Parts: sequence; C-alpha cells; structure tokens
Amino acid sequence: MQKTPVVTIIGSINMDLITTCSRIPEQGETIIGERFETAPGGKGANQAIAAARLGADVNFIGRTGEDYIGRELFAYLEESRIAGLYVKTVPGVSTGTASILLTNDDNRIIVAAGANAYVTPDYIDQHLDILKQSDVVLMAFEIPPETIIHTAQKCREYELPLIINPAPALNMPEELWEMADYITPNEKEAAQLFTAAEEKIQQKLITTLGAKGAQWREGDLIKSHPGFNSRVQDTTGAGDTFNGAFAMMTAKGKSIEEAVAFANAAASISVEKMGAQTGMPAYEEVQKKMMNVR
Repeated sequence: MQKTPVVTIIGSINMDLITTCSRIPEQGETIIGERFETAPGGKGANQAIAAARLGADVNFIGRTGEDYIGRELFAYLEESRIAGLYVKTVPGVSTGTASILLTNDDNRIIVAAGANAYVTPDYIDQHLDILKQSDVVLMAFEIPPETIIHTAQKCREYELPLIINPAPALNMPEELWEMADYITPNEKEAAQLFTAAEEKIQQKLITTLGAKGAQWREGDLIKSHPGFNSRVQDTTGAGDTFNGAFAMMTAKGKSIEEAVAFANAAASISVEKMGAQTGMPAYEEVQKKMMNVR
C-alpha cells in the first residue's frame, strides 16, 4: 500500500473580504458594488486545504490574531482534513485580511499581514520535529522574508524537497532560489523576478499561465501542459490550488509533467465556485476531469 504523502505548509491565514463590482473604481471615485461576502483565505491556509482535500497528510504552521476572525478561521481549518494544525494566536494583534475586488473574471487584492508577521524564525524552530517529517515543504511570500530564508536553510540541512511560491512577488537573495527545488511563479511574478535569472534558477521554474496552463524547462526545451476548460466564477485561490496539488503530487514522487497536469486540472475546477477555499476539489473530482479530456 502506497504511503500517504506528507506535505508541510508554512504560511498565512487571512479572512478574504470580497467585493464584486462591474469595474475597478478610479482614484478618488466611489462606485456601487454588486455583492459582498467573506471567505476563509490566506495563501498558506489555501494551499494547506487544497493539498489536504487532494489526499495529502498536511502539517500547517501559521498564526492568527486573538479576535473573532481568528477563532472562525481556526475552526474552519480544524474541519478541513488537515492532519497537523500548528497554529497559535498572537495576543493583541489582528488576524490577517485580504481585501479582494472581483471584476470581469479578474481580481485585485490588498493583504494586511496582521498575525502572519509573527510567523518568525523562532516560531519555525519550535516546530522542527514537524518539519523533519515532510516529504515536501511549501511556502509562499505572505510571511516574513527572514522566516522564508530560515526555513529554506532548515530544509537544505534536513535534505527536504522545497517548493517556493513567490507570491506576492518580492525580491529575495539569490541564496533562496538556489535552495529551492521548484519555484512556482505566475507570469507576472516570473517577469518581475526571473527574467534575468541564471540558467540554474530558470530550470527550477514552474510558471503558471492562468487558463493557458503552465510551462517549465527541461534542459534547452520549454515544455508546457495546457489548461482545462472552465466556467469561471472566481479566480481567487486558483494559484494556491495549483500549488497545493503540485506539492501533493511531488510528495508522491510523480514527474513534473504528471504533477503539472494534475495541478492544472485541480486549478480549473477551483475557479468554478466563489471563494478561494470553497471551490478546492477532492482527488476524485480532479481524476474525473482529467479522464473526461482524454
């Protein structure tokens, strides 16, 4: 019987504050929105739930504030099949939020870190035994840069495969990219961070292309896997679904091509519902979608 893959995700926990509108307002302008709702989010929590729903044993390390939002988000994480939930509150600090404007099948997002800023190197060191259990470690950029670098160093020390999702795009030391096994930017992040990157870094990139799928390099070849057709409702969380799925498949020892194909299918399902986490699929849903296009 195949061992269940263990994916450790270190990252943010946010409440998404979602406003749907017909267009983005101009500077100084007020417009009437069409709908408002809240939904659990944060790139770390999104990726953890995506990987867990797809069948991985997920360890998630993060922090919330000591407020009603934090309590609500923690309860939701408890219900989300996450095998190991390592989340502590930060007294006197708000839980992270993401203000999202949805318009014309697109989104614009403003993140306020709150308690996510307290996912520190010392906090990671409190969970090294958990880190060591991992088949794969995944991090995005909604936690402090020093924590990302510190965790990458620990992954190298313990010989743990590391996936870096550089979102939102931040200029980081070359050392970080060298310690990653895979780097998963979208098109804009890739253009901002890696246009002039050394060849050894280019070889680590798995670049997501939205509806067009994803591409990567093998030697001198640029390889790609196309996207899947979707009836788009909300693109928020599609990249996180891709990353959670890619991490799960990598932890299972699958090839890049197999992992990317599966992650593309998972992401294409996630955009068909509102909210980052509510649309994330189960393993069987992804398999069915992949079978239907063969």
